[in-house]
Amino acid sequence: MESGGLRERKKARTRETILREAFRLFRERGYNATTVDQIAEAAEISPATFFRYFPTKEDLVTLDHFPPLLDALQVQPPGEPLAVLRGAFRTAFASLTAEEIAAGHAREVFSVTVPELLVANIRRSPGTLREISGHLADKAGCDVDDPRLRNVTGAVLGVVAMVWLQWALDPAMDGPAEIDRALAHLESGLSLR
Repeated sequence: MESGGLRERKKARTRETILREAFRLFRERGYNATTVDQIAEAAEISPATFFRYFPTKEDLVTLDHFPPLLDALQVQPPGEPLAVLRGAFRTAFASLTAEEIAAGHAREVFSVTVPELLVANIRRSPGTLREISGHLADKAGCDVDDPRLRNVTGAVLGVVAMVWLQWALDPAMDGPAEIDRALAHLESGLSLR
């Protein structure tokens, strides 16, 4: 019988294989011209297996997959929301290999350059933001609808989005390190001195 760790590693490898093959096909054929059946064939899985990992083709490239922030939020100690989010970004990126970071970054750039995917990400944003806010409210001991929590979440994600845009233009940039520096700057009050 497989151990939980081995099973989880196999699932992670299958997920990464699906993502790798999907993005290869998207680059070669275009997003709209690539079918789930083609992705499944390239990944050497059945379409049913594909749907166990990704409910739709659109789910391959939505922004909440990278980095694994929601998982990282769950393991952060209680504290101020800004510190919790900064710690979660550190934890999320530390859980990934350099190859996974590069592949995730490439997927994110792709997901904001294909109009259908950009729209899909905007549609999913409220749910993702609500989930992040729920974790932060638990860690800070406040209500999820507290306007101060909204402000901190918005400030952090705004700073991260600005770094993300810069990283998209400069793939050689150390995105995780720059995100951490940007969040440290936010924690210090955004002084220009």
